Amino acid sequence: MTVKLIVIALYAIVILLVGFMGLRRTKSSRDFLLGGGNVGAWMSAFSYGTAYFSAVLFIGFAGKIGWGFGLSGLWIALFNAIVGVYVVWVLLGWRIKQVSVKYDIGTMSEFLEKRYDSSMLKLFSAIVIFIFLIPYSAAVFMGLSYLFEISLGLPYAYVLIGMGIFTATYIVLGGYKSMAIIDTIFGIIMTVSVLLLFYFTLEKGDGMDNIVDSLRSIEPRLVSSVGPPGWWPLFALVFLTSVAPFGMPQLVQKFYAIRDRKSVKTGAVASTVFAILIGGVAYFIGSTTRVFINPDNAPQIFVSGKPNFDQLMPELLTNVIPSSLSVVILLLILSASMSTLASLVLISSSSFTRDFWKGFVRKDMPDGQITVMMRVMSAFFVLLAVLFAAVELDVIVEILGISWGALGSFFLGPFVWGLFSDKVTKAGAMISGLGGLAVCLGLYLYGMSSPEAGTIGMMTSLLLNPLTSRLIKIN
Repeated sequence: MTVKLIVIALYAIVILLVGFMGLRRTKSSRDFLLGGGNVGAWMSAFSYGTAYFSAVLFIGFAGKIGWGFGLSGLWIALFNAIVGVYVVWVLLGWRIKQVSVKYDIGTMSEFLEKRYDSSMLKLFSAIVIFIFLIPYSAAVFMGLSYLFEISLGLPYAYVLIGMGIFTATYIVLGGYKSMAIIDTIFGIIMTVSVLLLFYFTLEKGDGMDNIVDSLRSIEPRLVSSVGPPGWWPLFALVFLTSVAPFGMPQLVQKFYAIRDRKSVKTGAVASTVFAILIGGVAYFIGSTTRVFINPDNAPQIFVSGKPNFDQLMPELLTNVIPSSLSVVILLLILSASMSTLASLVLISSSSFTRDFWKGFVRKDMPDGQITVMMRVMSAFFVLLAVLFAAVELDVIVEILGISWGALGSFFLGPFVWGLFSDKVTKAGAMISGLGGLAVCLGLYLYGMSSPEAGTIGMMTSLLLNPLTSRLIKIN
């Protein structure tokens, strides 16, 4: 226990030192938001990858999906890497950088305003970002707090408050360039950690063949190409998590900040390899929850024979990894979480400050005041996310699903078509964004699972923009 706390304390000190370095180097709001638009390939690749994969993956997604789908959950990891990372980098990376320079923009809302000449679209997008990134951030805080609660025996509320204060402090200090440096450190820690986790899981299960045989004996479909829930729930999860990155503001931001075209090419390969490793190990480990956890050896996480899905992975991780190395897993989850939180908070604070406040309330706001306000709003956003996480409204997968689904449903149609076609119109963008969001939320409130509702909402958004633009000839 003492060793774990010492290592985590040293880890926190390093992050805060980098944050203080960033404080000295941040001279403008553009520095704070985009690191001056001059971030290299490796830092961009790690920053993208670590923002993509967080405690939500390792704690909520891997546990629930692994328990329900078994090894077929690996399809999600494969398509996340190929579509959500490599295709996004190759198709969008350099194009996004080019339009950011052309329009002199730093946020997705600013792009939509300039591309469609619509201040209302900018306003709606800023509101959507601020609202739906709060539950996403809360889900990350929840996953992190569950792990610390189980592995260190610390009360959930104390961990939540402590992580909130720490996150707000280092984000407020550093800005994007510091985050990119820290994300590189996070990425290295995550890479080493998942390799160790994979090794000890195989050792605990007496090898891959034995693990597969154990899953087959529990339920034959756990080792089939499509797990027990069926093809549609699996497809919805694959589509949601692989296609939403094309329109996720916190991931798109990485390309505004990247240095040049060569960095995009190098970053595409590096981030894809990282995604295959992190996602593949996470979903494989998640499938082994069926092998290692049951009501007999972990009765505290089962109610009426059903597990608390958000506590499956923390329980597994504390049992699979030797106690002498358990701090490595804590650092894995901590690293994955901090990077994602930093991206979410930075996007949310910039959305409120640049897109809403400067865009509609005080258009002549000096640059120095923009930077100060973004720092203040970063802390405020963390506070909202912590309060949301304290309520523990739903399982992590549902929270993430509705957040990603809502954001993807609003942004995919306007953003992707706006990048690639000069034929789509303001009317098409507005209707596709609001229509996709309405479909997603309507289906979710009607009772459909969040990944399925998000998938249909995203498809709707992508279809409505070109269709409406053809029917309604209003620019």
